Amino acid sequence: MSSSSSEKRVMVLAMDQTENSQYALEWALDHFFTPFGSDAPFDLVIVYAKPFPSVPIGAVAIGPEIFPAVDLELKLVADQVTEKAKQICTSKSVHGALVEIVEGDARNVLCDAVDRHRASLLVLGSRGYGAIKRVVLGSVSDHCTHHAHCSVMIVKKPKSKK
Repeated sequence: MSSSSSEKRVMVLAMDQTENSQYALEWALDHFFTPFGSDAPFDLVIVYAKPFPSVPIGAVAIGPEIFPAVDLELKLVADQVTEKAKQICTSKSVHGALVEIVEGDARNVLCDAVDRHRASLLVLGSRGYGAIKRVVLGSVSDHCTHHAHCSVMIVKKPKSKK
């Protein structure tokens, strides 16, 4: 982070392995960081919510040795996501972003990150779920718009860019 971070506001950006979150990061960088260089209006904190290891019920019958493999896979995904975030920032000449991996449910992880960093803006990519999938799976963005203690921006990837 820059030496003037106490003067700047903080943007927390949710990142995962989807194209939608990568698009949201690129969009945020293009609109809030790249045009301003070192005078960007925000310090950037990119947060990846690493899920807790969960093992399918059938896998329990296989044996406890499956748990380390599941955890290793989750760690590899987290490393890939954070490396991709760093690559995108570098490609847009944005340096100094803080990239965090926090284990837990994305809804709670993001709201906690907003509080911990005293963020004034939370940026999320839209998954584009329909109403039924949102009801069944839940919506991280819906939860954050109601519980985050800051403004929430949901960046939707245009259909033409899919």
